Amino acid sequence: MKYAFSFIVITHSLIHLLGYVKAFFETESSKQMVGVSKPIGAIWLVTFILFTIVAIQFITDKKWFYLAFIAVFISQILVFTAWQNTKFGTIANVLILIVSLSAFETARFYEMAAQETYKILTTVKTKNSRIVSETDLTHLPETVKKWMVNTGIIGKPKVQSVSLKQRGTMRTKPSGNWMPFEATQSFNVLHPAFVWHTKVVIFPDLNMLGRDQLKNGKGKMLIKLAGLIPIVNISDNTKINQGAMLRYLAETCWFPSAALSDYIKWQSIDSNTAKATFTYKNKSVSGLFLFNDNGDFIGFEADRYYGGNKNSKLEKWQITVENYKLFNTIKIPSQCNVTWKLKNEDFNWLNLEIIAIDYNKTQAPSL
Repeated sequence: MKYAFSFIVITHSLIHLLGYVKAFFETESSKQMVGVSKPIGAIWLVTFILFTIVAIQFITDKKWFYLAFIAVFISQILVFTAWQNTKFGTIANVLILIVSLSAFETARFYEMAAQETYKILTTVKTKNSRIVSETDLTHLPETVKKWMVNTGIIGKPKVQSVSLKQRGTMRTKPSGNWMPFEATQSFNVLHPAFVWHTKVVIFPDLNMLGRDQLKNGKGKMLIKLAGLIPIVNISDNTKINQGAMLRYLAETCWFPSAALSDYIKWQSIDSNTAKATFTYKNKSVSGLFLFNDNGDFIGFEADRYYGGNKNSKLEKWQITVENYKLFNTIKIPSQCNVTWKLKNEDFNWLNLEIIAIDYNKTQAPSL
């Protein structure tokens, strides 16, 4: 698709040479066009050059869309001046404009995510992080203590920030097709917050962009098709806030020392289950952390709102661990499945894998 679009742009640029040729030369092809003055012919030449540069920048992954907007604008004016002979050039201009707008909005989306990530990481202080000791675990339920020891955080600096990369598959409905995705996520652990943004491949060269955020106890969710069409755009919604806080609580399994934070309180349920309550900015959510007999974290369960509209109801939300891996000598779940336990069926909508993770760094990852 990339080379097909480049071919269209280059072909469209070459057609603009006819206007230049008509003004300065006389050929059989130029006779097919109405008369063109030399000043107008020069503009046709400039437009040819602009589209050629656009094609080169597109192939080399430069920010080509700004120049494309100018080229399309000038081209369409020229088309109007010789409408009878050039009207079909409008089709190419519209196609180039749509792709350019998509690229422009996609770039804006990534810039927005980068700015949001920068804002949540500005308060992180990674120097002189306190070392986790066994005495820090004394207030925890026995099963949580065992988990902390098994992860290997004893003797390591307490995590203040996290940056990670994910990949996997997701779907939007139980009968839907699985779609591959890549994602990056950053966490502020001192002042609990995160920004997660993802690119989901719906079809080749057609992507869905998504961003989830938690900041100051408030959630935001944005999903856009091709960077252009908003599918979901919700912020500061009670149900979205609850979901974002639950997500943060569950995902502390990737930075286990967060379990020692003052904003998380623990309660023993049985030998393999502990209830965690996350309280921040006068908001609280709770969920169950599940462990095996070896003290490994194997899953998380909570009642979470299934969506953010007024009709959304609480449903069982479940995370299941499939595999573990050592990152920076800390053992964390590396592969997980996420499932909605709906009344009529189980909806496994997300399968993810952590492919990279960094602790106590303030530089955000990029897709």
